[in-house]
Amino acid sequence: MAYELYYWDGIQGRGEFVRLALEEAGADYVDVARTAGGQGEMLRLLDGEEVEHPPFAPPFLRAGKLLIGQTANILLSLGPRHDLAPTDEAGRLWAHQLQLTIADFVDEAHDTHHPIASSLYYEDQRNEALARAADFRRSRMPKYLGYFERVLAHNNSRGGHLVGARLSYPDLSLYQTVAGLRYAFPRAMAELEPNYPRVVALHNWVAARPRIAIYLASNRRIPFNQHGIFRHYPELDGEV
Repeated sequence: MAYELYYWDGIQGRGEFVRLALEEAGADYVDVARTAGGQGEMLRLLDGEEVEHPPFAPPFLRAGKLLIGQTANILLSLGPRHDLAPTDEAGRLWAHQLQLTIADFVDEAHDTHHPIASSLYYEDQRNEALARAADFRRSRMPKYLGYFERVLAHNNSRGGHLVGARLSYPDLSLYQTVAGLRYAFPRAMAELEPNYPRVVALHNWVAARPRIAIYLASNRRIPFNQHGIFRHYPELDGEV
């Protein structure tokens, strides 16, 4: 079965968390919006045409007869199918809980450059963004990174993963979050990373996994840019 992934063309965004899982699994998938006519098809599905349970927003994934929305929900489905989640209920719920916490972290990173409204340009809320980003660097980044460092420390006897003794989809998502923060806040991350060696080690380990390394070097990996969740504005990183 070939999966169909729907997300905006030219943006990593929340779709990247799903792409990483599909790539690590070696799954056959189509990034629909990057194909001819694909974005129009995605918009039709968002309008509720021909589907019983229309998604609210991308990303969403067609898996056979299922159309699954919300990043964490998609990964909750993919994890057991592709050996990227524990087999027991407690383990699956723990993986999902970590993914939801990562989603909160990612939302806060996004809101540093759009603290008032997503419908406004960054330039229309720059002063508010400066204040929000300063708090994010000073308070929220250490809080989240410290949490994941503690989770990894607690699970250290099992190989340095977030869940159990094997790679799971939250490991992939934490990798992506660290990579995004390095792009958006290079100065802040350079200062913070020595405090979170397990998080950094997990990032490096995921990046070196054979399928992930091939994907990162391919044109399937959309570069970070100023249209996604993670955006680099030097003033928000405290550089100027």
